[in-house]
Amino acid sequence: MILIGQYDSSFVRRIAIALRLYNLPFEHRPWSITGDADRIQQYNPLIRVPTLVLDDGDVLIESNLILDYLDSLVPAARRLYPQAEPERHWALHVTALATGVADKAVSLFYEKVLHAEVSQFWTDRCRSQILTALDKLDADRTSRDTPYWFGETIGHCDIAVACALRHATDAHPGLIPMDDFPALQAHCARLEAMQVFQEISQPFVAPA
Repeated sequence: MILIGQYDSSFVRRIAIALRLYNLPFEHRPWSITGDADRIQQYNPLIRVPTLVLDDGDVLIESNLILDYLDSLVPAARRLYPQAEPERHWALHVTALATGVADKAVSLFYEKVLHAEVSQFWTDRCRSQILTALDKLDADRTSRDTPYWFGETIGHCDIAVACALRHATDAHPGLIPMDDFPALQAHCARLEAMQVFQEISQPFVAPA
């Protein structure tokens, strides 16, 4: 398999971490959606990352779809989402909040760099959405005393939260007062200290 995209994208990074945790070999092509748009468009007409090229040449182009496919390649007991309810749908909820934070961080970045006159309404709205979602996540994480969100082993939602927070804080220094979210701060520090997170990592690179 070939994973296309740079690791400063939280969406690409979480796919690569899942691949590594599943012991699924892959080739990484750190292409940029700006500098390498023509190359990416050969595989993904939307010029988006992550893009995953399968061994048979098929292409998957959306992170949730990619993770669903990767989950299908391993036994149920190894899958990184809980398999039983209500834990499964709540883990999906946590993941959705985390990826929403990442989406809003991306939207806010492009608002600032693509427009000569930045919309204060839009920047305030994005910041409010990010901080409100983080408040919900922090409260939920505080309510749990397990090493990871849903028990003793890492899951997709753990990875999504850590990757989203890393991207948001790197892309927008000072935007998020992390001391206001102590449970998330501790959670992300624990994950970022893991070898797989350190190996699959890239400082934020602003698109040229």
